[in-house]
Amino acid sequence: MRVPTEKRERALGERLHLKGHRCDSPKCAAVRRPYRPGVHGPGGRGRKAPSDFGRQLVEKQKVKVVYGIDEKNLRRLFEIAKESKTGTSMKLLELLERRLDNVMYRLGLASSRREGHQVILHGHVNVNGKRVRSPGFQVPDGGVVSVREDVRGKSIFKEMTKNLEKFSPPGWLELDINKLEGKVVRTPQVEESVFEINLLVEAFSK
Repeated sequence: MRVPTEKRERALGERLHLKGHRCDSPKCAAVRRPYRPGVHGPGGRGRKAPSDFGRQLVEKQKVKVVYGIDEKNLRRLFEIAKESKTGTSMKLLELLERRLDNVMYRLGLASSRREGHQVILHGHVNVNGKRVRSPGFQVPDGGVVSVREDVRGKSIFKEMTKNLEKFSPPGWLELDINKLEGKVVRTPQVEESVFEINLLVEAFSK
């Protein structure tokens, strides 16, 4: 059974912006019901202090939910990251941020990573002028991500242009609103990560 996105967010006890702009509004489930779902709600028992192992599992679950990836793909990225000379934790975050669906979200070309995932699967996205249908594609430095010209007339992209007028992407990206495209100008950096990424590394290192 598939668990609703916002229910997962409430279970983890954090606002992870899994549903894009909705998470910044009063409609956000974490705002309307700021407690765990089910018997763990307002009348339920409080959380026990988690063990180190429990904290590692929660962190792993957060990463999988936020980036929309499964255990197999997360493990694959970890195996790549641990060979890096820059440090496993930073490299793992970099690889997660370079995912095409995440780059779409960071550029504002998708309201959430999930929406970016769907837009890519539908064949609406180019990287360096070539169609890419893999949400996990690693966008390199200098990579140009754009919405294909033949779909820019769709309502979803017309509305997007209005929203982008007030949007500022992170410093490692450049955005051209008129062309609905962006560029990775340097190595992704996450100044304020919602993850304790070292816990995730510890979980995979056992």
